Amino acid sequence: MGRQADVVVIGGGITGTATLAALARLDLSCVLTEKEPDIAAGTTKANSAVLHAGFDAPTGSMKAKMNVEGNRLYHELQDELGLDIQWTGSLVCATTEEEKAQIEELKARGEANGVPGMEIWDGDKARAKEPNLSAAVCSALWAPTAGICWPFGMAEAFAENALENGAEILRDCEVTGIRAEDGQGFTIETTQGTIRARFVVNAAGVFADKVAAMAGDTSFSIHPRKGEYILFDKTAQDKMVRGIVFPAPTQTTKGILVCATTHGNTFVGPNAQEQDSRDDTAVTTAGMDEIIAGAKKLVPELPMGASITEFAGIRAVSDTNDFIVGESKTVKGLYHAAGIQSPGLTSAPAIARLLAEEIAKAAGAKAKAKVVKGRPAQPIFRELSAEEQAALIKKDARYGRIICRCETITEGEIVDAIKRPCGARTVDGVKRRIRAGMGRCQGGFCGPRVIEILSRELGIPVPKVRKDGADSYMYEEKLGGGRK
Repeated sequence: MGRQADVVVIGGGITGTATLAALARLDLSCVLTEKEPDIAAGTTKANSAVLHAGFDAPTGSMKAKMNVEGNRLYHELQDELGLDIQWTGSLVCATTEEEKAQIEELKARGEANGVPGMEIWDGDKARAKEPNLSAAVCSALWAPTAGICWPFGMAEAFAENALENGAEILRDCEVTGIRAEDGQGFTIETTQGTIRARFVVNAAGVFADKVAAMAGDTSFSIHPRKGEYILFDKTAQDKMVRGIVFPAPTQTTKGILVCATTHGNTFVGPNAQEQDSRDDTAVTTAGMDEIIAGAKKLVPELPMGASITEFAGIRAVSDTNDFIVGESKTVKGLYHAAGIQSPGLTSAPAIARLLAEEIAKAAGAKAKAKVVKGRPAQPIFRELSAEEQAALIKKDARYGRIICRCETITEGEIVDAIKRPCGARTVDGVKRRIRAGMGRCQGGFCGPRVIEILSRELGIPVPKVRKDGADSYMYEEKLGGGRK
């Protein structure tokens, strides 16, 4: 017979998990499907991690509305869900008279969008905030409500809260077909069997138009735009920035920025490369040259010797160049969260609330009598006092064994990351949850031990442990044996 649900959410990125969390607070049965072994495996894991203030998008657009409201909601949700956010504010820097006029326009647009507290600073005040800025910076737009965050951690928080409220998450579960049943719901075919549902939420990122077409809606298209980044070691921050620094924007991108992370690293990027492939995240020499040159316009003395890795992410750009959010105009019961490029991360809780309200109205659903607002505690060993560390080790000796030396991550934390409600199933899943392998050596020391622990805790042989994606196996069986 397969599964039955009121709502199926397709896609486990920040928008899908936030929507699942909002829906799980209603008296509805909810299931999320994600084709990869882990949530947040697409754009959510590879973006600028900036919570935008909301001055970029055209006034009245869905992007503008969702951005400003999403920013406000994150201020509310931060403590409730234990979200890793630092409200650093952001600077958009001008180096020419033409760019000075641009940031004046951004300020006026932001005010029309409802962004509070913006100011125009001169170059000296901007450099007082960020001393390593170029002497060419002559003016800057300051937006105090912007911030930096850990996007994977936020998707994890939404997912865990949804599970606490009775939702279900199916990973390694690709949707292969959707049949609309003449206004009587949907039959969703997946690699884990059939699901019957009254409503479908399409939050499939760069594949959102493909999912829509499966259900009979061909009203929009998505094209992929790649952005490349360079990440720097924590030692570089004093030579770079401690907040968010943008250049004046272009028509296609907010520009190559220099930005801190919540973990003390710094990065530069992204560029904007139009491409046909929806899954090509390879970095290029030309791309690296482009983002280094762009970043040096803001911070001339980049400490390139402190760079530790490069990566790329793909943005889902709709043919409307705006978010497509709400019920399909052609397929009743199909709800879209499509074209969610920047500022999609910031907008996620607002998009989730809007969709949950629309579905609640269509379903006649009410809020659950008892709603769980938080999620299970997650101890971070390196941040505890000596007394707290000793107490934790006494309770569980695995917290006394350091596995990742760069980031001071213990075996106890790795086991917790695997055993949590939406726990890690891959090496990179552990890495994103607790930073094992994110330090200077990039997993060179701790990687084999993490693989060992995953094998033990998941009850699978080492050759079945994956790095990240569905087929990213890292070892073969000995003596030519197959993977069984």
